[in-house]
Amino acid sequence: MRLLVIGASRGIGLQVVHKALDQGHQVTACARAVTEIGISHPYLHRQRADVLDFFALQRIVPGHDAVVISLGILPTFDKVRLFSEGTRNLIDAMHAAHIKRLIVVTGIGTGDSRGHGGFFYDKLFQPFVLRTIYKDKERQEGLVRKSNLDWTIVRPGFLTNGDATHNVQVHTDLQGVVAGKVSRADVAEFILHELDQPRYQQKTPLLSY
Repeated sequence: MRLLVIGASRGIGLQVVHKALDQGHQVTACARAVTEIGISHPYLHRQRADVLDFFALQRIVPGHDAVVISLGILPTFDKVRLFSEGTRNLIDAMHAAHIKRLIVVTGIGTGDSRGHGGFFYDKLFQPFVLRTIYKDKERQEGLVRKSNLDWTIVRPGFLTNGDATHNVQVHTDLQGVVAGKVSRADVAEFILHELDQPRYQQKTPLLSY
């Protein structure tokens, strides 16, 4: 597979890059700070770009089989546009390049996962600390749903830096579900497995232990 990973310098994106290379895929790792990727591999191409720059993405996106978007920013009270505008640019670039497969990582608290994070997260942390971020993630998910691509929106629970356990619970029916922790490594393995053997196209699986 020829895989483009957006947000590849840290977190889930970096884990996807590591694991995809281990599985023999060709990876374009795209980030604003590519020097932080810190990997040398014959199947790896590092590409510095900003997702808010459509013309840069228009040059980068062609030639890939699938795109993974795993963007992240620090908490802020300012208006956020990175997730929605960056994803709009990527969707437009994918349409122009005739690429259909897209996996987007958002998080617990978007769409019908809102209210499934437990009391502290649902009542305090998300509405006050992450409010502007999740407003934009809602816009991001809306764009993905309307994109006419073969999309999967992955909503991890509370992320850890632990090793992969290979024991992730995947929820699409959230009745009675309260999200727990999940490692970035396990989320990355889920993403690559979903690319290889699709089960959740046009779905929004919640990942948790």
